[in-house]
Amino acid sequence: MNHDKDEQILRRRLLDLANTAYTRGICLFSDFLNLNEQNIVTSLKNELPRIKYFAYGGFNDAERKILCFCGNEQVTNQEEINFPIACIQVVPISQKFSDALNHRDFLGAVLNLGLDRSKVGDILINENEGFLFAHTGISSFIVDQLLKVKHTMVNTSIIDQRNFDYKPQFQEIVGTVSSVRLDSILSVAFHTSRSSLTGLIEGGKVFVGGKVVITNSYNLKENDIVSVRGLGKFVYVGTSYQTKKGRYSVKILLYST
Repeated sequence: MNHDKDEQILRRRLLDLANTAYTRGICLFSDFLNLNEQNIVTSLKNELPRIKYFAYGGFNDAERKILCFCGNEQVTNQEEINFPIACIQVVPISQKFSDALNHRDFLGAVLNLGLDRSKVGDILINENEGFLFAHTGISSFIVDQLLKVKHTMVNTSIIDQRNFDYKPQFQEIVGTVSSVRLDSILSVAFHTSRSSLTGLIEGGKVFVGGKVVITNSYNLKENDIVSVRGLGKFVYVGTSYQTKKGRYSVKILLYST
């Protein structure tokens, strides 16, 4: 019930932003939207005014993105828009004595500052260093207040996004499936049973190419990017051969966190 109420509130907020940007001829920005919320925007297309809109999360492969409703007719492409996004680097003061830090550790440390999740975008980890994308309105607060992640003391600073070079790291997974159905591929990617994944798929927590898929039997295509809320994200590379028993050998690249 609360989920439906939250969705209706988001729909009204996005429509208000779009209509205001259109009537005033300006650019207005949403908070960071997850994949499900971005999917809601797509469903609103017929209700939105005739207005351009762009989505960006601070780097090209970002999953959480800020939406810009652009009522300024002089703006023609995304590169002309100054999105209110800051890139914040979080580095252990002493790598030697640092905990092994993961995505959950960094996110927990940020949210423990009393911040709303919608103000924070993607968080990327590279050898215990964190790069988090946040709304510029809270970036200075994070730099001043984020002193510790887990039990590790850290230095926090805003860096120029032009100096941020993101190269995703992957874990290669190979397995065999009877078909390239979504539930079969998810089972290989996350080493769990197909039956345990049914609730995630039917619950709207699985996205293929940024669009929600709620059918277990959906067939994946080569190089589809699949995201599962709470589990992770991977690239379905495709099949390489068929075994004598008629099963398909599949290759998956799981994003490391």
